[in-house]
Amino acid sequence: MASRELDKEQNPKIPKENKLWGGRFEDSVTDAVERFSESVSFDKELYKHDIMGSRAHATMLAHQGLMTDSDRDSILHGLDEIERRIEAGNFVWRTDREDVHMNIEAALTDMIGEPAKKLHTARSRNDQVVTDLRLWCREAIDKILARIKQLQVALVSLALKNEGLIVPGYTHLQRAQPVLLQHLLLTYVEQLERDAGRLVDCKDRMNFCPLGACALAGTGLPINRFMTSDALGFTAPMRNSIDAVSDRDFVLEFLSANSITAIHLSRLGEEWVLWASEEFGFLTPSDSVSTGSSIMPQKKNPDPMELVRGKSARVVGDLVTLLVLCKGLPQAYNRDLQEDKEPLFDSVRTILGMLEVTTEFACNITFNHAKIERVLPAGHLDATTLADYLVKKGLPFRTSHEIVGRSVALCIARNCQLSDLTLDQLRSINPIFEEDVYEYLGVESSVKKFGSYGSTGSECVAEQLKFWIAKLHMNQTQE
Repeated sequence: MASRELDKEQNPKIPKENKLWGGRFEDSVTDAVERFSESVSFDKELYKHDIMGSRAHATMLAHQGLMTDSDRDSILHGLDEIERRIEAGNFVWRTDREDVHMNIEAALTDMIGEPAKKLHTARSRNDQVVTDLRLWCREAIDKILARIKQLQVALVSLALKNEGLIVPGYTHLQRAQPVLLQHLLLTYVEQLERDAGRLVDCKDRMNFCPLGACALAGTGLPINRFMTSDALGFTAPMRNSIDAVSDRDFVLEFLSANSITAIHLSRLGEEWVLWASEEFGFLTPSDSVSTGSSIMPQKKNPDPMELVRGKSARVVGDLVTLLVLCKGLPQAYNRDLQEDKEPLFDSVRTILGMLEVTTEFACNITFNHAKIERVLPAGHLDATTLADYLVKKGLPFRTSHEIVGRSVALCIARNCQLSDLTLDQLRSINPIFEEDVYEYLGVESSVKKFGSYGSTGSECVAEQLKFWIAKLHMNQTQE
């Protein structure tokens, strides 16, 4: 949106005009108050939704006999022209008109005259702005959901490219058990699905219409709130007019959902940044998603994922800003709520960018199979599988745990892996070991033994992949 902005300080010849609310005032506000109070510099983002709400409101007023059909048509044509001018970059936003609502209404009055003055019948900026905001959030959620699905598809595609690759699984950032890389990648697909579910739930709860609640108490005029609610695609009008204009819990819920998504993306970013380091060397990003150093010519940095990790702080900060903003507000509307929009807009812009660049990164990395396979044996990743072997032999798990612990200690002393121990060496710890123990030792054998639902066994992971390919409507050969 490239519409021009007009600031009286930069254009001193523009005379101050009477505010649309200025009837009881003798003096106009000072320039400092005007500059401090204006919100059009950021809430013009809501112009489409403001015009959408005004169209529905004007249509309802005419239907209810509160304006003529002729006046309604003049208003609708005028709103169409204003929208066209905004999108063409020819609309002048004036800070002395305070916000998006009064800019559009004043421009409409300049354009069509008296009929425009009927548009604010049975409407306050209090219910107008929160209607705009709900419409904007509804649309923003759909955009985020689309980006989440794109990332899920990219992660499933990456998993399909790396069938059979075993990587170390970590707890406490220490090597724990072997897992299939596919299984690990699907972890993030699952988390993103819950992120999407939170947004869908949030959208369902926010999809109720405040329009017609007016300032806080409703109106004595014969309006039809169900008509405007239906016209704007809401589930129903909000039941309580005070609640309708005063609460921003739907924005808090939205930013909370964004924050959880941001944390998931940050964790993925952290993992991939670590794995791209020399110390790990598990993955290599392509040049197209890497940056260099201004002083060290050899550097190749996974900067996009570092920024994903860093920008998660912004998204969480946006949520905290709004929580603090709302915590002490008395009922009903307070001007403090003007400050809800910038953290909302920033959160949405940031999370959309994080999802987009993470998808780009996922499409442009290669896992280094040879390096992973070379370092995989370290850390005795098959120890728990060996304990399971002893349980199958009839030992209590705690006894099995102690025996395997002693076996690992022997490996450390001999600088070898569990699979390198001879049967005699194992029997020196406990005579229960038999020749079949070697079917449980080594990372490949270990992974094959996993069979519980949701586990990292090959058949289990294949089922998980099959589920996601179907759910995301992917072609099974898509890579």
